[in-house]
Amino acid sequence: QVQLVESGGGLVQAGGSLRLSCAASGIISSFDAMGWYRRAPGKQRELVADKRSTGSTNYADSVKGRFTISRDNAKNTVYLQMNGLKPEDTAVYYCNAVHRSYGIYNYWGQGTQVTVSS
Repeated sequence: QVQLVESGGGLVQAGGSLRLSCAASGIISSFDAMGWYRRAPGKQRELVADKRSTGSTNYADSVKGRFTISRDNAKNTVYLQMNGLKPEDTAVYYCNAVHRSYGIYNYWGQGTQVTVSS
């Protein structure tokens, strides 16, 4: 059993900043990757950023240079620092964690709302 708990969402004006946090707990003590997805109304869920246990990262083109993902492996926590927010960043943001063990196991948080006003 694994639980992901997100925090840090809210309402912010364009150009502002938010920091999202996601803490994992349960029987799995480490993850091969942790990251963030988002879903805006009427759009497909998309990858925002992820960070693998090797240290490598991936970012969506739309957030490069504005968002930074970091990970505290000892605490099983992943963060997303979001700067220079734009109205098009408005979405529900979901924490994701992946564990590989003779198969791939995907875990998701319930999501946190980020709203950017123009």
